Amino acid sequence: MTERGISRREFAKSAVAIGGTAALAACLDRGSGTIPEGTDDPASLPDRQHAWDASLATDDAGNRRLSRHHVLLLLDYTEDGIPSDSDREQVEAALRDLERAYEWSNEGLLFTLGYSPAYFDRFDADVAGVDLPEPMALAPFEDPELDTPDALLHLASDDERVVIEAEEALKGNRDSANDQDMSATFEGVFREAERRTGFVGAGLPAENQDVDGIPDSEPVPDEAPLFMGFKSGFKENQASEDRVTVDSGPFAGGATQHLSKIRLQLQQWYEQDSRGQRVSKMFCPAHAAEDKVEGVGENLGTDNGAGECPDDVVDSGRRKGVVGHAQKMSRVREDGTPTILRRDFDSTDGGEAGLHFLSLQRSIADFVATKQAMNGTDVANESAVGQQVNNGILQYMTVTRRGNYLLPPRSLRSLPPANPDA
Repeated sequence: MTERGISRREFAKSAVAIGGTAALAACLDRGSGTIPEGTDDPASLPDRQHAWDASLATDDAGNRRLSRHHVLLLLDYTEDGIPSDSDREQVEAALRDLERAYEWSNEGLLFTLGYSPAYFDRFDADVAGVDLPEPMALAPFEDPELDTPDALLHLASDDERVVIEAEEALKGNRDSANDQDMSATFEGVFREAERRTGFVGAGLPAENQDVDGIPDSEPVPDEAPLFMGFKSGFKENQASEDRVTVDSGPFAGGATQHLSKIRLQLQQWYEQDSRGQRVSKMFCPAHAAEDKVEGVGENLGTDNGAGECPDDVVDSGRRKGVVGHAQKMSRVREDGTPTILRRDFDSTDGGEAGLHFLSLQRSIADFVATKQAMNGTDVANESAVGQQVNNGILQYMTVTRRGNYLLPPRSLRSLPPANPDA
């Protein structure tokens, strides 16, 4: 890879996607700079696993910038029955080792460990205080495979060395992490069912667009953080961590997590749709008519401006023949604020353009309601807008996998019982 003279950004993406000890060795040889160390005091870390916001970098407008490199490990518990105390202690020791090795930040390592309905099926009791349904298709035009691993580990960092090294350390393929010895690993407790990877941030999508689903003309702008060419994750269009946190019961301080694997087909997006059409579909027709979006949307500050789009989306669809993605999403609010917190990122897994849509919410029902608004079925039924065509960005996305998870609070993150209070 070095002989090819590829950029550090492209190298980083390729290394994370490949994974393993060879990729890590290449990263360590090529990497530079000190990785900040973690803490020996668990009490200094947030009670919430998903409490990342205070530790993330921000852009010039104050939007939180998600870590650039991501690894998702779908894991199965190696035993059939109720987890043993020794297995719980082993998992917790391994996670504590990571927290000692890496600072809880985008420059160090952020991570969550969540559990699926399939994991909790091993217990006689239902999950206490949290509605955790099995995943399912959420639109009449989708037919996804449904993920049923026991657990999902999400590793995130701005430094590609960190996510690969942490993964290898947990698998037992490395004795240390950030030059600190590992006292425990996941070996014998979890086995890997599937590995997914991705990236987000200016420059990374453009440098990794040579994949199926994106035209050969290399249309993704250099400054775009995502393949579709526009900024996302505006602060005012995200739920707060408080809003997505379970607020009562034994899992108070946790959250629910949804993960979708989405295939992107962007030939028409870039080769047939005009810039105005892309803005109309991503935001709303009014944004395109008034030239409100400059470049990838940095000028919008902390708000995508969907509140300035017509409130009556169906009527807007009748008049304009198109509705915007952000315009539809603005309908899903509680007390004026969104109900889900997005932490999604692009991917080239399998050699195709993709998106791992990862969201946090207090209840999976919040995600379902958001997805129903995105479907725009009411708009399709009552206007000339199609169920997918001109209906936001639906026609450019195919959902291939769906999974639901519970992120317990940090104190219960290691193989939790279904009812900790029982």
